[in-house]
Order: sequence, then structure tokens, then C-alpha cells
Amino acid sequence: MTDQVVGDTGRGSRGSARLAAAEAASPSGVRTIDYTPQRFNPTPSRRYYFYMMAPSIILLAGISIYPFIWLVYMSLHTLGEAGQPDVWNDFKNFTRFATDGKFQQGWLLLIKYSAMCMVLEVGLGVFLAVILNRSKLEKFLVTLILMPMMMAPIITGLVWLFLYNGAFGWYHWLLQSIGILGATSVLGDSDIAMFGLVAVDVWQWTPLITLITLAGLKRVPQDQLEANMVDGAGPVRNFFTVAMPNIYPFLLIAVLLRFMDNFRFIDAILILTGGGPGDATNILPVYLFDVSFQYFKLGRGAAVALTLLLVTIVLGMLLVKIFEDPKRKIKVHGGDEG
Repeated sequence: MTDQVVGDTGRGSRGSARLAAAEAASPSGVRTIDYTPQRFNPTPSRRYYFYMMAPSIILLAGISIYPFIWLVYMSLHTLGEAGQPDVWNDFKNFTRFATDGKFQQGWLLLIKYSAMCMVLEVGLGVFLAVILNRSKLEKFLVTLILMPMMMAPIITGLVWLFLYNGAFGWYHWLLQSIGILGATSVLGDSDIAMFGLVAVDVWQWTPLITLITLAGLKRVPQDQLEANMVDGAGPVRNFFTVAMPNIYPFLLIAVLLRFMDNFRFIDAILILTGGGPGDATNILPVYLFDVSFQYFKLGRGAAVALTLLLVTIVLGMLLVKIFEDPKRKIKVHGGDEG
């Protein structure tokens, strides 16, 4: 026992000596310690981390890269009938877009649909988040508001199909009672059918914007808000000068999520209108669905899908640039000037 105590004391003395030797006095006279604790396990190599990530990398490659390669291949070929070889078509699937009226109209309708959804959802979502933030019934109201988001898009489409029904739909009766709607139904009128679809999307996905914005408002420093109020700022000015810069990253996430979803999801649209009446709601994803799975022209459908993918990526990068954190922009520009 004595030998063990002496040994431990010796090791403690040597450790103290190493720490003392590592101490150094800075020019300001403050003593600093530059000491790295001893590692008992060897540092893992990069190969080790690669082996740990390899299963996930292989899985992601199998469900994303491989289908993407086939998408590019299909867009450059005219796919034959069963048993017939695929034929290279000299980019005809892409060059015919210049004369494809439905393709061009699909883009215009998609931009119109996405713009209306984004403006309404972001505006209402931020407004609701500000109202709910730190309210007495916040938890209950947030749970209540999130309920539409929990519904599957197909179920949402069916629910609103009944609400818009011209025979017994409650919304149909309400809109006719206040003089907005004529004899036709909401989804049967080419002038307002798009607005009916926008209302469905806003109802279901505004809660997502509200939830993300509410999470951002929780991070706003209260001392900054109180200091701004002491300087005479009202609630509106306080929000735009203090809260808004702090929730910029959260708004970017919300906008990107909804932007990509509007370019992808057509479940409710297929249930409600299927692109009609006429082509009034035939946005590009619906046109893509018709070309690929109604007419089974997979080459043309692949070309449309590839174009939609590339435009989505470019617009997503532009949104990231637009919604970049203003504090980071100031820091970067200030550093460049310095």
C-alpha cells in the first residue's frame, strides 16, 4: 500500500511539473497554460470515418445517383415499345420545348402558383408566429394549428374536394352566399380554380412556416428587445430591427422547404382538378405526370423532369443568396474593406 501511494504521489508530481513547465507569461503579464492532455486512445484515421459512412453513402448513391443517371439517359433517347431498342434522338426531347405550348404554359402556371403560395404562407406564418410567441395558450394553439400539416396530401385533397363540391360543399355555399361565386363550382371555374388550389396549400402548409419562425423567435435575445424598447422603439419597429435579422436563417429554411415542395407535390392537385378545368391548373409537375404516366412518353417526361430539377436547383441557390443572413453579409463586406 505504501509503495502504491508513493507511486501515485510521484506520478502526480511529474504531472504538476509538466503543467508548471507548460505555463508561460504573455506580454500582458497574464499566465497562460499551453498543455495538451495525454490521449489514451489513438486518433482515428480518415479511413476509419470513411468506413463508418460507407453504408450510408452507398445507400444514398443507390437511391439518388443511379436514378439520376437513368433520368439523363432517358431524356436523351426515344424509348421504344416493349422489346425495341432505345434510340438516340439528338436532343429532340429538349429542342421541342420551344414549340410545346403546354410546357411553356405549365411553367407560367407553376410560377404563378408557387408565388401566391409563398407570399401567403410566409406572410401568414410569420404573423401567426409573432402572435403565438410567449402567449399564455402557446402550446395548445401551436398543437391546434399544426393539425392540418399532419394530414396526408391525398386526404387533404379529398377533404377540400367535398368542401368545394357544387351540390353540398360548405365552402361552395359560403362563397355563393357572399356573392363571390356564380353558378359554377370553385374547381369548375377556370378563373378561380387556381385560387382554390392555393387556398388548400396555404391551409395545410402555413403551420410549417409558423413552427419554423416560432423556433427562430425563441432565439431572439431579450436584452436587445428591451434595450430597443428603452430607446423608444414600438413593437413593429422592434420586430423589423431586432427580431427579423435573428430569424433570417429560419426564414431561409422555411422558404426553401416550401419552394421545393411546391415544385414537387401534386397529390392534392390531382385529386381536386387533375390540371383542369381545361388547362387552367395544369402546372408543370401535372404536365410531367400526364406525359410520363398517362401517355407513357418516358423520354419526354424525363426531359421535363430534368429541366424542372435544374431550374429548381438554380432558383434554390438564388433564394439562398437573397435570404442570406444580413449580419454575415456585413461581416464579410467589412472584412473585405478592412
